[in-house]
Amino acid sequence: MTERILPLASTMQDEHLSLATLLRHATTWYADAGEVATWTPEKTTRMSFGELGREAARLANALTALGVVPGDRVGTFQWNNNEHMTAYVAIPAMGSVLHTINIRLFPDQITYIANHAADRVIITDGSLIPQLNAAIGGMTTIEHVIVVDGHKDEVEAPSGVQLHDYRDLLDAQADEYDWPEIDERAAAAACYTSGTTGDPKGVMYSHRSIWLHSTAVCASYGLGMGPNDTVLPIVPMFHAMSWGTPFGALMSGASLILPDRYLQPEPMTRLLAEERPTISAAVPAVWIGIVNHLDAHPQDISHLRHIACGGSAVPLSLAKALDRHGVQVVQAWGMTETSPLASIAWPPRGVTGEEAWAYRNTQGRFFPGVQGRLVDDLGEVVPAGGEQGEVQVRGPWVTGSYYSPEGSEPVGADKFEGGWLRTGDIGKLTADGYVTLVDRSKDVIKSGGEWISSVELENEVMAHPAVLEAVAIGVPDPKWDERPLVAVVLQPGAEVTIAELQEHLGGKFAKWQIPDNWAFIAEVPKTSVGKFDKKVLRAQHAAGDLSVVHE
Repeated sequence: MTERILPLASTMQDEHLSLATLLRHATTWYADAGEVATWTPEKTTRMSFGELGREAARLANALTALGVVPGDRVGTFQWNNNEHMTAYVAIPAMGSVLHTINIRLFPDQITYIANHAADRVIITDGSLIPQLNAAIGGMTTIEHVIVVDGHKDEVEAPSGVQLHDYRDLLDAQADEYDWPEIDERAAAAACYTSGTTGDPKGVMYSHRSIWLHSTAVCASYGLGMGPNDTVLPIVPMFHAMSWGTPFGALMSGASLILPDRYLQPEPMTRLLAEERPTISAAVPAVWIGIVNHLDAHPQDISHLRHIACGGSAVPLSLAKALDRHGVQVVQAWGMTETSPLASIAWPPRGVTGEEAWAYRNTQGRFFPGVQGRLVDDLGEVVPAGGEQGEVQVRGPWVTGSYYSPEGSEPVGADKFEGGWLRTGDIGKLTADGYVTLVDRSKDVIKSGGEWISSVELENEVMAHPAVLEAVAIGVPDPKWDERPLVAVVLQPGAEVTIAELQEHLGGKFAKWQIPDNWAFIAEVPKTSVGKFDKKVLRAQHAAGDLSVVHE
């Protein structure tokens, strides 16, 4: 690492970048201008930023009355809605740690992360009580469960855990709170990885890292959020802090429209029509469903200035379909470990039309503050414009380790090297700084000693008009070590032959790269955050549960 030097001290005040400061800013200067709203098919519940500040004060007072002190972890088990946003701002602003729990994890994983984080309180949505009940029996540190919009008596909590009704609890509290001065290096929020391999790993974001990440989210080279915007975060608030959009809205004065549990194409298009957001963010699978619905039920969505899409590579066919509907999709890349935004694919200045697709079809340039490099199998740094290698990053909103409770063994140390985070993504880097992810290191297919990108195969197969989704994995082959297998989900009512799909790939791939193993399936298995779950597909193949055609 480069040695840090201080040739001459500055004259600047040493004001810490805390979320308490951000909350005071948003709820004072945007008190009546910014708005947080929960949309449901029945009604939209709105509150101004000023009301958000008062509601956050009530929650902070309630948690304090329950014995929560700075540094304590408070878990949230909630949808994207007003109550979750209240917890988002109140918990870190009072000096405690917001732990957003992924509601889609397996029960034993939910139990594991609640215990690992040592959550003292869990705030749950009433509709999620069955999922919580499947996990709460093994939780050893929980003292209180607060139920939003539900019946607290339905929680099957261990003996000694106190149950509270959210509204009753908050209504008994004052709507003012003396938000403390907080060291910017203190933990503000915790997210755990989705645990696709081994136990989920915890990342503790600092007040400083969230603040700096939020400035990048708001910037014109980021998501371009401002006070005239209405932002629709479809990406869950438990998935890498909803990609930074909630805190970005507070910083910029943008309003938030939150979709609660109504993420299916039909209600989402109703929300779009009624609320007309200008910016949105979600994984590709969500937009694929929305585009298919729009093709069958036309509707103007050009009020969306742009949408951020990530979590997995955006199929070029999806990006062009959204263009057809008057909406620009911009790919972004990151991980739980990077807060998550690390790069974004805005084309260079002056590049438009067809020429821009070469840039839009990448994961973009690294954000200012995020340093990136490629490292080959020998540990050598690959120069920009050279061969592919593992993407490694560092920066003020990139984690330097995984969270390990005091006295426990550190986890995931092999993911860090000399101050760099090893992402496990294999990529290429152009001379002008655009990174393209070729594959995950565990997913790249090695056939006859040569590499085949599963991501590139998937994207090209999905570009065929008959294909809705496609996932590629490597399967054992006695001659070539591995050969690609592509599992395909067809568009409703569509038909296509394997020969037609192979012909479709013919102009894009060398003959030896074209898959000879195919399967048609009803649905691609997905992880808790909407990514293709290739380990499930591999297990299905190994068990003989896939009907594979070899051609």
